Amino acid sequence: MLPSVLRCARPISSQLALTRPLVHISPHMDPDPSRPVERAIRTKLTDELKPDHLEVHNESHMHAVPPGSESHFRVLVVSSKFEGLPLIQRHRLVNEALKAELSSCVHALAIQAKTPEQWWSNPTLAKSPPCMGGSRGDHTVEEKLKAGRD
Repeated sequence: MLPSVLRCARPISSQLALTRPLVHISPHMDPDPSRPVERAIRTKLTDELKPDHLEVHNESHMHAVPPGSESHFRVLVVSSKFEGLPLIQRHRLVNEALKAELSSCVHALAIQAKTPEQWWSNPTLAKSPPCMGGSRGDHTVEEKLKAGRD
C-alpha cells in the first residue's frame, strides 16, 4: 500500500520555509507526514505558483470513501501569477501543477484561485456542498483507492 501511495508524494524541501516566507500555513494546515497526497499538493502548488496564501483541505471524509482517504481536496491559492488571467487559465495552472495526483490518487479537486488583491478584499474560502453520493457509482474512485491500498 505505502509504495503506491508514495508515487503521489514528493519530498518536502528543507529550504521551503526559508524561501517562501509569505506562504501562510495555519497551525492546523502544517504538512503531515501521514498525509503524503496532501503534502504533495501543498509542495507542488508552492513550488509552481509561489503563493502568498495557500490552504489545502482534505474533504475526503465528506464523501463515500473509506476513513483516512486522500481523494477529495479543496485548495485556495492566492498568487500574483494569477494577475491578468481569467479564472479558467488560473485553474489550468493549478491542474497542470497537480497533473500526476489528478491522474492517479485525487478524484476531485475544488479550486479557488485568487490574486492577492482579490484575497485582501475578500479573504474567504467557499464552503463545499454536502456529498450527494455521486462517487459511489464512479468506478475510478474505487480503482484509485484499491491501487492506493496495494
